[in-house]
Amino acid sequence: MIATFDIGNSNIKIGVFDDDKLIQYARFATDTRKTSDEYGLQLINVFSYSDIDKTKITGAIMSSVVPSINFTIEHMLRTFLDVKTVIVGPGIKTGMNIFYENTWQLGADRIVTSVAAKELYSCPVIVVYFGTATTFNAVNKDGDFIGGAIMPGIKPSTDALVQKAARLPKIEFIDPGVAIGKSTVENMQTGVLNGFAGAVDNIVTNMKKEIEGNVTVIATGGMSTLIGPVSKTIDAVDSRLALEGLKLLYNKNTK
Repeated sequence: MIATFDIGNSNIKIGVFDDDKLIQYARFATDTRKTSDEYGLQLINVFSYSDIDKTKITGAIMSSVVPSINFTIEHMLRTFLDVKTVIVGPGIKTGMNIFYENTWQLGADRIVTSVAAKELYSCPVIVVYFGTATTFNAVNKDGDFIGGAIMPGIKPSTDALVQKAARLPKIEFIDPGVAIGKSTVENMQTGVLNGFAGAVDNIVTNMKKEIEGNVTVIATGGMSTLIGPVSKTIDAVDSRLALEGLKLLYNKNTK
């Protein structure tokens, strides 16, 4: 079995694969103050709850956009699982050409999801990743990563609005079912939902003009299930795309 770790600014997504089957999924809050022991105990509790024998974990792979936590997680994996960890970064085999001016600036999460999209869906493909930032990642018909776009994420943008506007409340991220809200909360919900869906559709539409072929658009990340159903350009929602990509990269770099 293989353990995969997708470390984002807000959450750490964890998956356990038995061959090609995802048998366990969990999320931890990303907290740079936690020790490797604290993360290790959390992980063991998850395994215990799911009846996963940690001695059967033979390897691990992690991608991270939070460099300050990388040593903590890697040390935890050595201590609690006794495995070496493949780290997504410069020099890793991806199976795809990456056309980007400064590849060291390219987020590991963007590489991972692009690799998964190339393998699991037809190219050309655009991956829209809804996280702390919303990223757009383009793979051409030859399976090459050719760049993309970055815009603010849904939750940070809404949090900033609430902090700056004294009378606006925090809201639950749901579809209110109407375009014209009848309360402040509904006004904010429909504004966030339709505003971000419209922004996504506009960016995707313009990106498609620069990509040859019939482009498939895949949404992933925490807010993908919110925006996906109302977007006019998103073809499918795959919330576990990053974990699938990590498993694919592990296989490419160990076999």
